[in-house]
Amino acid sequence: MKKEVYNIYLFRHGQTYNNKEGIFTGWKESKLTPLGKKQAEKISKILKNKRIDVAFQTKLSRSKDTLKIVLKNHPETKKILTDNRMIERNYGDLNGIPHDKFIENIGKQLYKLEVEGGTITDLSPELRKKAEKFLGEQEYNLIHRGYKTRPPKGESFYDVEKRVKKFIIDLKKFIKKERVNVAISAHGNSIRLFRKIFEGLSIKKTESLNIPYDKVFTYKIKNLKEKQ
Repeated sequence: MKKEVYNIYLFRHGQTYNNKEGIFTGWKESKLTPLGKKQAEKISKILKNKRIDVAFQTKLSRSKDTLKIVLKNHPETKKILTDNRMIERNYGDLNGIPHDKFIENIGKQLYKLEVEGGTITDLSPELRKKAEKFLGEQEYNLIHRGYKTRPPKGESFYDVEKRVKKFIIDLKKFIKKERVNVAISAHGNSIRLFRKIFEGLSIKKTESLNIPYDKVFTYKIKNLKEKQ
């Protein structure tokens, strides 16, 4: 038996206008900024001398546009497949909502509940504003990074992991059968769960990950073949 090794080249799309402006994007469309295109160019340079037989993208334009830039030096890539199991996390009712607006609104709601529930007493306007901001930021952090916390009508990291895991199972079978190297133009939160699965990361570590726009994560798939 001989051992063949194939590569998965996984990367995030470049910065979008919603990323730049601090907006929950989720499944909404948002185009690449000029910086985002430069970041895609950097990925392209990193992968310039790597063989890419098949590429994967999602239905969102930021995934497709980044991949198009990356593949400009890869005439050998004959097949591009769209698979939405590794699409961005769905933020549900928060899709399209600015982070700071969410923090402000939820902070006011939580403060009102805390006062009515007797947890805290009514404060001066200045202290109330600080309390609202604190409560809003706490809720934002929980929704933004909590492993099993779902936004209203949205997905948690746990939900994203389930679909990403199914994609990975099929991806490994595909790579071994077709004997190919693949590139994947994915999203920040789906890559977070790719890394958890491939690298065996804890939930705590997964929640804290920062996924850069201009880095390639490489994973190797080993395949045993009978010698001819």
